[in-house]
Amino acid sequence: MTPPRHSRRGLVVPFAIVGVLLAAWTGWWFYLAGQIETRLAAQEQALREDGWRITHRPVSVGGWPFRTRVAFAGAVIVAPSGHGVSAPELVAEANAWNPGHWVIIAPDGLTLGRTGKGEIDIGGDGIRMSLNRLRDRFPDLRAELIRPTFTPRPGAEPFPIASAEHVQFEMRPHLTDGVAATDELDVLFRLIEARGRPGGPVEGAARSGRLSLEIEATVDQASRLRGVDSAGVFANWTAGGGRFTAVRGRLQAGESSARLSSDALSARGDGRLEGRLALTAERPGEAMAGLAGSRSGAVNRVAAAGAAAAARAQGDRPMDLVLRFSDGRTWLGPFALAPAPKLF
Repeated sequence: MTPPRHSRRGLVVPFAIVGVLLAAWTGWWFYLAGQIETRLAAQEQALREDGWRITHRPVSVGGWPFRTRVAFAGAVIVAPSGHGVSAPELVAEANAWNPGHWVIIAPDGLTLGRTGKGEIDIGGDGIRMSLNRLRDRFPDLRAELIRPTFTPRPGAEPFPIASAEHVQFEMRPHLTDGVAATDELDVLFRLIEARGRPGGPVEGAARSGRLSLEIEATVDQASRLRGVDSAGVFANWTAGGGRFTAVRGRLQAGESSARLSSDALSARGDGRLEGRLALTAERPGEAMAGLAGSRSGAVNRVAAAGAAAAARAQGDRPMDLVLRFSDGRTWLGPFALAPAPKLF
């Protein structure tokens, strides 16, 4: 009796299904890659028409099957204001099933260009930025530098920080009762264990120690933060009444520390802060004395010495102080210590 023959259809069908799915997914991937290249080219052209300078070698797109990876070799991106970045390579990656969330890295470091101040090479263990919810009015943005180093190029102005353990910046829509506000952003900045350049104001304030800063705020009139032109990114925002509100933070400079708060701060058209910042400070005289001994031309050493003497006269108990940013300067009482912080 001839034994029954078993059909091999049960073995073939699963492989056929996998093959069809793989072909469909591959088709989707190539469609997505093509759309990304098309949109990148259109966005670059739009920026160039607005005065940006963008150059790079031919774009490389890869990452099949589960990622989309776009590499820009020899990238140079310069805003109309003259501020910009360049890098040997910029790499942007997204999961193929979530093309609205991108991670951008600079694997070989990058160079930051500052209008009128020269360029700074930024290295370290990691430079990356993530962008999520790109179709929303305001995307979620997170940028971080892991153990970065900052090296001014020959002829560039000094940079206050030589290195740090970590630098982080976050920006996301402000939530009110769980609902995103229409024109407000929450921002967070962390600078962890920064080491100042020799003779600079950071090294002076930290007394050759390390400086850490954490500060958060809400940005009003966020839609006006546009137009990175020669007038500065804050010109239109400031003219429209833009402010930083609910400012809170903490500063540690060597043995001195302070809690920071302000109901509102604004910026001038040139990006320098204006307003009042309240401090509850511990041992502020140490930081002021360090500033007085710094070799930075930006610091008013006589004013810093006067502020240090006044602070030390109060002893080691916590002190309530007010920093005033006015006329482009930073004031502590009658002492004009240094230029006001410049945001861009």
